[in-house]
Amino acid sequence: MLLQVSNVGKAFGEDEILRQCTFHIEEKEKCALVGNNGAGKTTLLKIIMDLIPADSGTVTLQSGMKVGYLSQLSAVDSGNTILEELTLAKQDIFDEEKEIAEISSKMKEMSGDELENAMKRYSFLQHDFELRNGYAARSEITGVLKGLGFTEDEGDKVCEHLSGGQKTRVALGKILLTRPDLIILDEPTNHLDISSIEWLEGFLRNYNKAVLLVSHDRYFLDRVVTRVFSLEEKTIRTYEGNYSEFSRKQKALRDERLKAFLIQQEEIRHQEEVISKLKQFNREKSIKRAESREKLLSKMERLNRPEEERGIRFQITPSIESGNDVLSVENLSKSFPGNPLFDGISFEIKKGERVALIGRNGTGKTTLLKILNRMEKADGGAFRVGTNVKTGYYDQEHQVLHDEKSLFQEMSDAFPMLNNTKIRNVLASFLFTGDDVYKLIGDLSGGERGRVSLAKLMLSNANFLLLDEPTNHLDSSSKEILEEALNEYTGTVFFVSHDRFFVNMTATRILDLHDGSITNYIGNYDYYLEKRDEPGKEVADAPGNAEKGESNVTENALSWAEQKAEAARKRKQENDIRRIEEKIGENEKRSAEITLLMSDPSVSTDAVKLNELSLEQAALEKENEELMERWEELQLS
Repeated sequence: MLLQVSNVGKAFGEDEILRQCTFHIEEKEKCALVGNNGAGKTTLLKIIMDLIPADSGTVTLQSGMKVGYLSQLSAVDSGNTILEELTLAKQDIFDEEKEIAEISSKMKEMSGDELENAMKRYSFLQHDFELRNGYAARSEITGVLKGLGFTEDEGDKVCEHLSGGQKTRVALGKILLTRPDLIILDEPTNHLDISSIEWLEGFLRNYNKAVLLVSHDRYFLDRVVTRVFSLEEKTIRTYEGNYSEFSRKQKALRDERLKAFLIQQEEIRHQEEVISKLKQFNREKSIKRAESREKLLSKMERLNRPEEERGIRFQITPSIESGNDVLSVENLSKSFPGNPLFDGISFEIKKGERVALIGRNGTGKTTLLKILNRMEKADGGAFRVGTNVKTGYYDQEHQVLHDEKSLFQEMSDAFPMLNNTKIRNVLASFLFTGDDVYKLIGDLSGGERGRVSLAKLMLSNANFLLLDEPTNHLDSSSKEILEEALNEYTGTVFFVSHDRFFVNMTATRILDLHDGSITNYIGNYDYYLEKRDEPGKEVADAPGNAEKGESNVTENALSWAEQKAEAARKRKQENDIRRIEEKIGENEKRSAEITLLMSDPSVSTDAVKLNELSLEQAALEKENEELMERWEELQLS
């Protein structure tokens, strides 16, 4: 057992957050801590990390274990480059490597006890270096760098000049590279694109130590965790299985508890009626019976009604019906200085479709939505919206909100036809009650700003929704409500999201924006994953390119074949680089062994043996020179 949390409680003033929370984590377990926003997940993590004290209970960590913790505010802000900062995570290995090389070079000049001590130290360091997979340390750093969405060129960027999200990614990379006994990550996917999240999934699934995750990314949790700790009614309930299994079990358990509560309430009501009736008889026997029943009733252990999930209430009803052709995009291009985004992309969206736009960070997804909402100008091409199309826009940066206004002012100015009661009712649907409505927009958290934007979107009565990361900062129950609302929505939706579970539950079609162009998939995210790596099986013609006819399908198929060939070439290149690095490591190890042998008195007096060893060492050095040249060629190809 690595971690034991026993009866932990915490309150801030009179506001109780945690009550008798108990759970444990064993070696190699992959666990999730889930709960609605404000339930106390981050507070519990801080108690585990001894950043804040618990009011009651204990946290016990296995003696000598190493914990890696990424908070939501973790960020690297040093004068080092990204690569230098990641290298610090393996600095002790590189220091060990340096000491091995220094001892090896000095042993030729040693003798007697000094040589014997040096050989012992060398042997110890060499063994430890191998146990810690030191020969692969540099390639491991490169793998994490690329996996978290940085290019090798970006490795030279100075950390203090990075964006907040990039700094958090560097902090995450350092934690992964230190390989702690327990990794604790609080919302690690917030600043990652889909491909980086997929890489992190693979890393954590294959990680041979323990992991505790806090995340609203349900697809991510489904693919990583096998145990879920759920913060419900201020305490912890443990569920075996991944997120989907937890969700089913939690609902079944809540239904059972509600049923038991209602049955007990009915029994209490019945007993109270019987007692009242017996007392009305006003006879000695009936009064004694009433008293007996009252005693039994007073001893009954009363069940609490399960707390209802406090989620947003969301429904969009279009004020008018649009025509069948909602959006047509033709040869649209956009670039910024030194940063080309997309060139000549074309597609169409029809009435009733829910189309997801996916792609790596920086490919231009948000920019495309801003162009369609006329907040940004395209460099070339054009787009048209269809007849009776009324657009509603959700901006992940919430630029359409006014920081100086209160929530009430924001809503009343945007919708002057609404009376005070209607505005308060709408805001209450999005969890803003009482004096909350007088908070300034500028003082709201990211999640609160998101709820305000959703409220405005609901009141827009639009029939075409442009949504940029609508699930950011929403808890799981609110995401489910949004999914249900969009699936029941009779209008058309075009959205950007890195939340794959959300995409999977809502999208009827996916547009993948990559390398400046768009590939079309007619299906949800599971379908996209299935077809993404199968050239020729799904190369559905993007509707906006219909005029190109069959030739376009052929071009797409060829494009996929070329992409697969390139992917295969890169895999072979990476494998060749890995094999070369391993061979170089083996040669260096053997060369060090030869150096030790040559300093052995029984060998140093044997001219023939010395000559053999010298020739072998020279051959190894020559081979390594050739391998290094080949390694450099592969790195540049």
